[in-house]
This record gives sequence, structure tokens and C-alpha cells, in this order.
Amino acid sequence: MTGPNFRRFYDAFREIISIVHSTPDVEELMNIVVWKMSEVVGAKGAIFRLLNIETDELELSAAYGIGKNYLRKGPRLNHNIITDLCRLNRAIIIDDLHHSDRVQYALEAEQEGISCIIDVPLTIGIQARGILRIYFAEVRDFSDDELNFMVAIAEQCSCALSKARIIEEQELKYNQLALQTDKLSSLGRLAAGIAHEINNPLAGVLLYSSNLARKTEEGSQMREGLDIIIHETIRCRKIIQELLDFSREREPQKDPFIINEIVEKSLAIMENEFLLNRVEVVKDLAEDLPLVMVDGNQLEQVFVNLLINCVEALSGGGRIEITSGRNDDDELVTVEISDDGPGIPKQEIDKIFEPFFSTKSTGTGLGLSVSYGIVRKHGGRILVENGLHGGARFRVEIPYKKATE
Repeated sequence: MTGPNFRRFYDAFREIISIVHSTPDVEELMNIVVWKMSEVVGAKGAIFRLLNIETDELELSAAYGIGKNYLRKGPRLNHNIITDLCRLNRAIIIDDLHHSDRVQYALEAEQEGISCIIDVPLTIGIQARGILRIYFAEVRDFSDDELNFMVAIAEQCSCALSKARIIEEQELKYNQLALQTDKLSSLGRLAAGIAHEINNPLAGVLLYSSNLARKTEEGSQMREGLDIIIHETIRCRKIIQELLDFSREREPQKDPFIINEIVEKSLAIMENEFLLNRVEVVKDLAEDLPLVMVDGNQLEQVFVNLLINCVEALSGGGRIEITSGRNDDDELVTVEISDDGPGIPKQEIDKIFEPFFSTKSTGTGLGLSVSYGIVRKHGGRILVENGLHGGARFRVEIPYKKATE
């Protein structure tokens, strides 16, 4: 590299990179780069085209110095040409517009005052993500300094674009989570009001129907009808109780526990269910787990709820595996509960923690919502996925750092 050129491009590189990494706004980032790049290399203008993975088309994302009529023509470039460019990982000079398969509108380019084009790849890892195209008014020789400068800027832009995309995705997820939290809070208040309004008359129905049943002859048609009323009333009472549990949002009363103790107690509660439904339970509980500060009763409710879901998925018998472990890097204690049932339909797996959503015809859709809320109040989270060989896997993560403070 020659001294003056190196200094000029080095100073410009530092200026552009400082700007690029100071803004999380993708649109602003690209507009700044096409402007500064054109200015530094003496180009007529420049554009960014980013690859839309869904449509496999290059979409114009930023432009500087190029007329709208020319830009409206759209690119000839497709995914294959971009992939080849990224594989070469260097700038490509197009100085004969009429004989290049990379230029579709050569005549219109000349009318725009373009005589030469340089294409520079945008990659994230080994994946093609787009192109930085720089337009020149005349054909000229380009030094290695200039070409290396263009490639270096494109590489930095790729990293910054990747970071900006991640920030945008996280912000979107945060906004969705905030909206979901508001919805849950509103639903909780609504559920509590409905539950209290229904609970009292329901208790009266159950009381009078039970008294009548005791005075009615066993096996009579009247008794059969009353038994149905009692059964359905009890089922309604259970739904009301779940609504109340969902709406309460009681703060956990935390004490130090070894998570395996809560797991074992939950399994003991479910023992008869396992026998009646011909379910085999396989345990693999890690030793020397750290203490976690949790509400034992609430966490027991979570594990029992997850086990019930697994049992109901195994109609006709099956296998449930429950494991515990620790992740010292993230200071988490983990419990995984999985079954070898049919799994959760792909289109429904993202909805199962939503209130009132259920894959079962008799479900209320509140059990997993309550469990989700309990774990969240413990600073943890519940994850769910389908296993590679079928069945569903729930993973409960509880932080243990607070237990040592």
C-alpha cells in the first residue's frame, strides 16, 4: 500500500465504522454508508440491496446519487449470483456494462451517466445476505487500496447489520411480551370476577343436587339425572378453581430447596395416575444440585401440571422421563419432563402457554398458563419442544444464584 492512500482510506474507514457501530437503526446505517462510500472513492453513487430470504429477491434498502427512474428498473441479480460473489469474497469490477450478466439495463445505466460498477458482497458467516453496489461515471483503474477498503467496509456493515437485526428482533419480542403481560393481567382480573360471580350459585346447585340424590332411589332415572348434574357441577367447580388460581398472581413464599425433593414429591402425588394409565416413569436426577430459593408448593404445582399433561398425551400407556441438572454458566437448575407420545402440533407449540388455549377437548387451557406464571415469578422460564423421535419435552429453568447470596 502507498503511504498517502493508506492514510486516506484508514481515516475514512475509522470514520465510517465509528458511525456504523454507533447507530442501531438499520435504515440510517445503510444510508450513511452509501453516502460516505461514494464520497471517499469518488463514485457517482452507491446502493445497498439486501436479500429477502422468503422471496429470494434482492430488495433496494438504501441509495445515494442514483436517479429513481433507474432504480425502479430493479436488479438482475439473483441468489445464485450473490452466492457466487460471496464465495469469491472480493470486489468484482464491471467495466463493460453491455456484456456482463450482472447488468440487465446497460442502456439505462449509460443514460444515468454510469460507465463502471463495482459489486461488493455482504455476508453473515458463510451466508449471502446482499450486495453493496458502487457506481462510477468513468471506467478507470482501481488500486488494491481502494478495493480492499470497499471490501473491509462491506464486512463491517455485514456485522453491524447482523447486530442491528438482532436488536430489532429483541425489541419486537420485548414489545410482544409486554403486550402479552398486559393481556394476561386483564384476563386475570376478568377471570377473578367471573369466578366469584359463578362460584356462589354453583355451590348452591351442588348442595341441593347432592341432598336430592341421597333421598332418591339408587338406579332410578331421577338418580341418574342427578348424578350427571353433580358430576358436571363438580367439573365446573374445578374450572372455577383454575380460573381463581390463574387470577391470583400470589407472590412465591420462598425457602431453600433441593429441586429433587420437589420432583420426588410431585412424582409421589402422581403415582396412582401412572399406575392407572400404564405409564412407565424413568428418573435421572443429578446429585449435588445447589439450593434454590423457591416456593415449594407452587413449584410442585408446576411439576404435577406438566406430568398430568404428559399422562394425558399418553392415552393407552407410554413412558415419561424426568431429569434434573445444573447449568453453572448461567447459574440455573433445570428439570426436564418428556414423554414418548405424539408430540405437539407444530402450529400450536407457540400457543400452549397462552390462557384458554388447549389441545384437549376437555381442557380449560389454564394449567400451563398458571405454571408459566409461577416459573416466571421465580425468575425462571419454561421451554417446550418436540423430541427428535416424537413426544414433547418441557424444560423448567430456575436460577440458583440467589440461594447463595
